[in-house]
Amino acid sequence: MIEIGVETDSAVFSAAVQSLSLAEGRAELTLTQIAAPAKLAQHAIAFAADVADEHISEHSDAGTGRFVLLHDDKPNEQWGSNYRIVAFAKSPLETLIGADEMISDVAWAWLMEALHNRGAKFTNEAGTTTRIISSGYGMLSNQSDHAELEMRLSWSPEGDFARHLEAWQDLICMMSGYPLLPSQVSPLRIRKH
Repeated sequence: MIEIGVETDSAVFSAAVQSLSLAEGRAELTLTQIAAPAKLAQHAIAFAADVADEHISEHSDAGTGRFVLLHDDKPNEQWGSNYRIVAFAKSPLETLIGADEMISDVAWAWLMEALHNRGAKFTNEAGTTTRIISSGYGMLSNQSDHAELEMRLSWSPEGDFARHLEAWQDLICMMSGYPLLPSQVSPLRIRKH
């Protein structure tokens, strides 16, 4: 369970926050509640997640992300709902993977897979995937090329909000090199001699 603190005069949004508090956190991530952006909706709650320092290794990268649950008392026509999730996820990539145009499609498929794997029902999904390849020049010319993948996403959740928060965490983990596993399964760790 996640500790959440939010003040609201909406019983409906309070129930949604209670649902979020039942989400399981991924062991690879540090998940914290952050200040929600103002003026996007009548009610909002936000979280940040980062790959925990002790989980960063030569086989994984320091992924990060933000998750915001928005609620308006009246249905929003663009959302097709009273609720909207706005999310962000970013992770470094190997340069060759970042150069592959197909990684954008793969990343979108990771989101869909994470949502379906968690049983998170949704509508009106939208998003962008951005591949960034950076090369250093001048005083930075000794740096090797590096790549990043960024996803800006939104969808209208239906049902159990905890499943959506868990799926978003799974997306960050997949982008950072961790497998998508059911919560009761632990990945095998190979020992180095």
